[in-house]
Amino acid sequence: MTHNEDDWLYTISSKRKLVDFNFKEIWQFRDLLFLFVKRDIITLYKQTMLGPLWYIIQPLFTSVIFTLIFNKLGNINTGIVPAFLFNLAGISAWNYFKDCLTGTSSTFTKNQSIFGKVYFPRVIMPMSITISNLLKFGIQILIFFGFYVYYILIGKDIHMNLHAFLFPVYVIMMALLGLGLGMIISSFTTKYRDLTVLVGFGVQLLMYVSAVPYPMSEARLKFPPLVATLVEYNPLTQIIEGFRYMLLNTGIFSWSGFTYTLILSIVIFLIGLVIFNRTEKQFIDTV
Repeated sequence: MTHNEDDWLYTISSKRKLVDFNFKEIWQFRDLLFLFVKRDIITLYKQTMLGPLWYIIQPLFTSVIFTLIFNKLGNINTGIVPAFLFNLAGISAWNYFKDCLTGTSSTFTKNQSIFGKVYFPRVIMPMSITISNLLKFGIQILIFFGFYVYYILIGKDIHMNLHAFLFPVYVIMMALLGLGLGMIISSFTTKYRDLTVLVGFGVQLLMYVSAVPYPMSEARLKFPPLVATLVEYNPLTQIIEGFRYMLLNTGIFSWSGFTYTLILSIVIFLIGLVIFNRTEKQFIDTV
């Protein structure tokens, strides 16, 4: 007895489109996606003493260190915005991108045992990391708003502006950039394991050219023109600056920079998806 291919529930084939983001198949495996999200959230701090408190401790301590080194010692000017709050805003946004990038950059090497035994859309794995990191990002944003209210109560002149409606768009751009770059790196680490070492080192350097511990105005004022241009056209700089602009009404914002960053985020994600899909066909032979 023969069956028509249209009657099959699933069709597993190595033949894939160049850009294949099969939403229908991902939706069919949504329970698995939520299971991976739950796993990532529960197991990350399961055997730690402080557990989710690390979500709070890390950005607070980093903000204090940045305030002491860059603002007090380095005389970085943040205008009327308290330096600690300025740094906390930038670090909260940066941490979400960094966690998405570092978490997805080892997708193939960390999950080779699962990928080699059972089929499911491989892109679910990096997607689950990006989604689960939203919890950490949400907690850090709540901490930020806690200090935000505190500074308002003690008389600091800080406020949001109308660009705050772009908040979800900035979160999506951070997710797309982190997911896209992570999938590209993950694909290359199947053959070149040195990249796993380079990622940790490179992410630290990337933070300092993304205007996280300083405003873009200071970069234009104090950096050499070539370095200032590099910082300005870094899409992460546009995200960090835009994030602080809409929440603290400080920094530099332009619709051209916003559009450039949005388009570049989508392009990097699509490139990452193409490379990821091509790699998943043969990665099991090289990992």
